[in-house]
Amino acid sequence: MKSSPPGKPLTAIRWLPGALLALLMLLPSPAHASMFKGETLDTAADVLTWIVLIVAPIVGIAVFLLIHILPEKIAEKKRHPQAKAIQCLCLLSLAFGGLLWPLAWLWAYSKPVLYKMAYGTDVAEELEHDKKEIEKTENEVDQLRRRLAELEAKLAGKSGAEGGKA
Repeated sequence: MKSSPPGKPLTAIRWLPGALLALLMLLPSPAHASMFKGETLDTAADVLTWIVLIVAPIVGIAVFLLIHILPEKIAEKKRHPQAKAIQCLCLLSLAFGGLLWPLAWLWAYSKPVLYKMAYGTDVAEELEHDKKEIEKTENEVDQLRRRLAELEAKLAGKSGAEGGKA
């Protein structure tokens, strides 16, 4: 038998604590049906019943609805030109129990190739049109403010001239 160098223990001694721990874990331990007893067990069962019968279905329906509007949100974010049709398909999917939802999902992520061939772009331009209208309106408001300032200045000049004559 080999002896170990003075600073190192034998390998059998190194794995001994792990082996003892494994043996201790294999020993049988007493089993308990529940950590609650008596009235506490009944109360816990009542709370669990209400959660399962009321809370879980409400949460399930909410998650179902939120998942079904995801394709619509994705289409709007990507400025898909057919976002309104995807929204309609999502609503139809709710009516048909989710059968059309994968189609809406694929449609939201697809590139509208035929739309691009027909209109020259693959994004909705409604937003760009709205931005141009807003800029146009803002320019008109700025022009009206300048014109109002000019008229007020003229009116103030007339009032000052009339006041000096009197």
